[in-house]
Amino acid sequence: MLRTQRCNAHSGNEVLKILFLTKYPKQGASSRYRVYQYLDRYSELGTDVAVQSFMDESLYQLSMSRGSQVGKIWMTAKAIARRLAFVWRHRDADALYLQRELLPFGPPMIERLMKRRGMRLIFDYDDALFIKKASRYNRIASFFRSPQKIADIIRMADLTIAGNDWLRDQAISLGGQAITVEVAEDTNRYLPKTYGDEQVTIGWLGSPSTSKYLHLISDQLREVAKANPLVKWVMVGGGDFKMEGVPWETRDWSFETEKKSLHEFDIGLMPLPDEKWSLGKSGGKARTYMAASVVPVVSAMGYNLQLVDHGRTGLLIDKQHAWADGLTNLIQSPDKRQCMAEAALQDVINRFSIDGQAAKIHDAVTALVNNDCS
Repeated sequence: MLRTQRCNAHSGNEVLKILFLTKYPKQGASSRYRVYQYLDRYSELGTDVAVQSFMDESLYQLSMSRGSQVGKIWMTAKAIARRLAFVWRHRDADALYLQRELLPFGPPMIERLMKRRGMRLIFDYDDALFIKKASRYNRIASFFRSPQKIADIIRMADLTIAGNDWLRDQAISLGGQAITVEVAEDTNRYLPKTYGDEQVTIGWLGSPSTSKYLHLISDQLREVAKANPLVKWVMVGGGDFKMEGVPWETRDWSFETEKKSLHEFDIGLMPLPDEKWSLGKSGGKARTYMAASVVPVVSAMGYNLQLVDHGRTGLLIDKQHAWADGLTNLIQSPDKRQCMAEAALQDVINRFSIDGQAAKIHDAVTALVNNDCS
């Protein structure tokens, strides 16, 4: 009956209503890139959107720090109450769009209930969430993390929207319906790049949970730093990070710091561990470098092989020693750096516009709702 009522409403040209539930506030890269940056476009396309993040800014900041388990438990309990109340207020939505899980633990009962009420369920993910990986900062979160729950949601969802083809194929193998929509980049938010400065800056952008992967190539970075003492090394968002022999300047992440720092970067690093989990990475860091006219130097695995055109828009590194060789070559070749940076920016403009990617997602959700009523 509820689904029939929704269909009757749409036959009268009612506005499509989508409820977006994210894990993080805008400060969290995955939520910002997978949901928040598209919301204005959805509204322009005539859709009524409501959005809520499970973590507010205070809980997000606390989740990135060690300890404070009692505080984390209390703030998580409040977050659960906020989420359940928000979902209930918007229970008349046509579609429920989940960026990760609705709740961080427990079976997907609320998702199942909303489907029974007639909502279409869309699950969005850009990481291998079905592989259990311990949290560096929250042992409780690690304990409750359930790969099986992710598999259950994928099977339950009317559609899974994946950040890369490998994630799409994994969703299908788990019994779900899935498509790939790669992340968009708003190139207009970055400062115009200037060239000709003799100072070369090698940078890294991310979070404290992923800065550890730089230690995978620490010997090569020390070699480069020793041979090129004038090179500047800048880390944004990596927390309290140290690497003997490499003079990293660490900066806390903020929107403004990210923008200014990327303007300084000439080369951006993205090493990944050689494990299955890395195949789920959807190139966010490398794509951001490219959008900001920074040459990406990345591990040659997974989606990076689709994103970066080796030697034209960046470097794909497939051997440990090649990190030092590749970085040294770029440091010594300013014209090559500029050509790669300009090609990388143009590639992002051509392939990953916000309007184009938002339209793909909007069309997919609209088709789900309309097909349900046909």
